[in-house]
Amino acid sequence: MLYIMNQDLFDKLCDFKNLHNAYFDTKRGKRFRKDVLEFEIDFERNIVQIHKELIQNTYRHGEYKSFVAIDSKKRIIEVAPFRDRLMHHAICNIIDPIFEKAFIYDSYACRKEKGVHSAIKRVKSFRQGASLNFKSRAYFLQFDIKKYFDSVDHEILISLIQDKIKDNLLLAVIKKIIESKCGEKGLPIGNLTSQLFANIYLNKLDHFIKEKLRAKYYIRYMDDFILFHAKPKTLLAWQSDIKIFLEQELKLTLHQKRSGVQPIDRIDFLGLTLFRHHTRLRKSTVSRAFRRMKLTASTPYSSAWHGYAKHADSFRLNQKLNSLLLKRSNKTNSL
Repeated sequence: MLYIMNQDLFDKLCDFKNLHNAYFDTKRGKRFRKDVLEFEIDFERNIVQIHKELIQNTYRHGEYKSFVAIDSKKRIIEVAPFRDRLMHHAICNIIDPIFEKAFIYDSYACRKEKGVHSAIKRVKSFRQGASLNFKSRAYFLQFDIKKYFDSVDHEILISLIQDKIKDNLLLAVIKKIIESKCGEKGLPIGNLTSQLFANIYLNKLDHFIKEKLRAKYYIRYMDDFILFHAKPKTLLAWQSDIKIFLEQELKLTLHQKRSGVQPIDRIDFLGLTLFRHHTRLRKSTVSRAFRRMKLTASTPYSSAWHGYAKHADSFRLNQKLNSLLLKRSNKTNSL
């Protein structure tokens, strides 16, 4: 009975319905890319082949293609072959619900209904709670982790996954995904699994902060953290405890230049600047948007921008960007 129960998750991974669903999820929004079209020509046979490799334990992860992306900072994005991205989706379909139950409420990013809007709304709520609706002084501790995705320790990550996943066959596949990144550390930023693994890795810190430090007002958005408290000394003590915990338990290092305790009058978080009575988009965020708009008339990008910018008081800015986008579109259509 124990063996059947242990292998249940692997059977779900290999199920053709799961692989088909993963295929459609992987190609969504990328239907006309070359690697998608090549896989789609004979996708049924390709899925059968993946199923066969899983059952026979012959599945091997392919090589990544890398490119540099520059948003708020320079990042190296590693993109796996389509069949491996399909596998990433198939794995997440099975294990995401298991780990979702273990995550704290205020862990955001790469979770359903836990995007930028929800995180910003929660920060505003916590700011008000810590200051008794601005009737008393309050402070926040903000920090992030130095080179987080490059620093995730494979052995620790696998151990954390094993705490919840007892199916050895599924674990073997997960290990192949993790170890597809050469060396003993690091997660490829382009992998869907990396987003889930990143949350799993920091979930241990989340519980330490909530249960050991007893922090009431705490939010994490991937590797960006904010804690609120009425006393700055308490936040400084927490910062020291968190630094030690990260180094000893997760082999991670705080980014010293981006860590510190400040009054709640102004908070820079997720590209927005939150003041007491209004919210502004960070200047660097706006500059990147203008550069992107000048280069492309992309409707998806425009929609994404408006979805993001609506969190700030940005009516006039949106009008200006819409005008720029319209001019760019008219110029493209006239060619």
